[in-house]
Amino acid sequence: MVLIGLGSNQGDSTDTVVAAIEALQAFALPSTLKSARLLRTSPVNCPPESGDFINCAVVFEPKAGLTPEALLSALKAIEHDFGRREKYVRNAPRELDLDLLLFHDEVRSSEEFTLPHPRAIDRLFVLQPACELIPNTQWPGTGQTIQQLLEQLETDEQVHILEEIPPYYCA
Repeated sequence: MVLIGLGSNQGDSTDTVVAAIEALQAFALPSTLKSARLLRTSPVNCPPESGDFINCAVVFEPKAGLTPEALLSALKAIEHDFGRREKYVRNAPRELDLDLLLFHDEVRSSEEFTLPHPRAIDRLFVLQPACELIPNTQWPGTGQTIQQLLEQLETDEQVHILEEIPPYYCA
């Protein structure tokens, strides 16, 4: 099981996130990709005057042979296709941000990336949609489920479900 977080706060963020969800089908086994509902979220650790984000999470079973490294590279290419610059300031406004949060129970720690994502369990905008999809999945290295991590999270983040945008389920 792969868990990816999506976010955007530049341009038409809702359309961008929905299009990115559809692009992620290319890496999923047929009929396994599911998204949580889209959220409007307050910026976290962002520059002053940063706008709200549209965030979401998707889960899927990866195609045979797909590695975390290959998927991360593909995610960077998708971000680039949506207009994200190669060099960017952490937490700055962006057209699209795709974070590889979990890839089965694999763990990585390198200059390229850390898996599971190192800040995910501290973010309501990650845990809430992840809990909608896979609440009983244990987060590697914590001994706790996503539901438990969400219940224990203390944050002042503002998160609102976009009721008019239904979750996406791949056919």
